[in-house]
Amino acid sequence: MTLPLFETPSSFDRGALADRLRTLAGERILIGTSSWKYPGWLDQIYTRDRYQIRGKFSQKRFEAECLAEYAETFPIVCGDFSFYQFPSPEYWKKLFGSAPSGLQLVLKVPEEVTVEVFPKHPRYGPRAGQANESYLNADSLAALFLERLEPYRARIPALIFEFGARGASPSEFNAKLDAFLGALPAAFRYAVEVRNREYLQPRYFDCLRQHRAAHVLNAWTKMPLLSEQMAMAEAFPADFTVARALLRQGRAYEDAVQQFTPYDRIRDENPEARESLRALIRRMREERRAAYIFVNNRLEGNAPETIRAVVEE
Repeated sequence: MTLPLFETPSSFDRGALADRLRTLAGERILIGTSSWKYPGWLDQIYTRDRYQIRGKFSQKRFEAECLAEYAETFPIVCGDFSFYQFPSPEYWKKLFGSAPSGLQLVLKVPEEVTVEVFPKHPRYGPRAGQANESYLNADSLAALFLERLEPYRARIPALIFEFGARGASPSEFNAKLDAFLGALPAAFRYAVEVRNREYLQPRYFDCLRQHRAAHVLNAWTKMPLLSEQMAMAEAFPADFTVARALLRQGRAYEDAVQQFTPYDRIRDENPEARESLRALIRRMREERRAAYIFVNNRLEGNAPETIRAVVEE
């Protein structure tokens, strides 16, 4: 039987979760979700009454204001939206002004810089299948993204470069990545997420270490398990770590969306990912290394419930 969209999750103690996350944040281990505008989290992370207009739930009001309530539970969020655009200065001002100053944001760098050939997908229009002239263009990134974020740099502990599965050889990719990272300003900290398992070689990690960039430990359909990545001796090349628990290995993103929407409850528990995240937290505490850990709804069906399960144990 399909449950109602806004069913209240049982025994979800938002206050207890917030206290636990606050304690971990005091040890520089910040845990949050990938994005935040999910009505499926109403009566769980979000209070329904805050987003009503004349007695009815307002999606517009919810999307405009829910980040402030998100920050009452989580100390950090991963901004996936910036992967698809170069937001304007006005947009950044409104976004950072909509949440308490203590909320940290890790942002994905626009794909305009990280995609070498635009995928053959309708949203790319006439550019679909074409080479991207802005690929790994440090000047473009600085002018259209980094400079606009400069006023908010203290609230951005890292920026993520996400590289989808690609055809370039490991040596070709490493050479271009090395030159690109070397051309970036040192004002921000950077993390690199790859979706090609063959890239996880010593030369790749050496490149990251040279530029003080982190490898993003990522649970993704065709990547090694989080536990396998963590076991690689070179997988922690910087003084901070970023982890993104996104998908069960072998599951397509589109299948997860179809199976888990509206993201109101756990639908497919992933014990391996949970235990890997617990192990990562233990390791980061022991090493006194800063960590920024994010859970996506597409991992199990409801990111807040996954996070609660991880930190309660």
